[in-house]
Amino acid sequence: MNDPLGDMLTRIRNAQLRGKSTVSTPASKLRAWVLDVLAAEGYIRGYEATTGKDGHPALEISLKYFEGAAVIREIKRVSKPGRRVYAGAQELPSVRNGLGIAVISTPKGVLTDANARAANVGGEVLCTVF
Repeated sequence: MNDPLGDMLTRIRNAQLRGKSTVSTPASKLRAWVLDVLAAEGYIRGYEATTGKDGHPALEISLKYFEGAAVIREIKRVSKPGRRVYAGAQELPSVRNGLGIAVISTPKGVLTDANARAANVGGEVLCTVF
């Protein structure tokens, strides 16, 4: 697999289109950090570390719905393995005029665009969520 984070985002997108309550993805530190940000911002209910059917570590993600509609309307990968996208503290993207979030990998950890601006750090723009 070339893009583990992109794979996780696609699994979330597909599970929400099917109306699933949970989705499983292979575990990694970066995936867990991104899920921490999504849970803190209220886009998912949470996640827990489990063991997959093959015995490898996995993350079980609890998706969130409001009045039958998925809370995450749009989730996109910005920085890809073939084209990395970096932004300084001053040029961090704003998603839908601040209604959504951009997830940024910074030297201070994985943060939202608002938290990265407050900490005055830039980094790699991993994905956007609305």
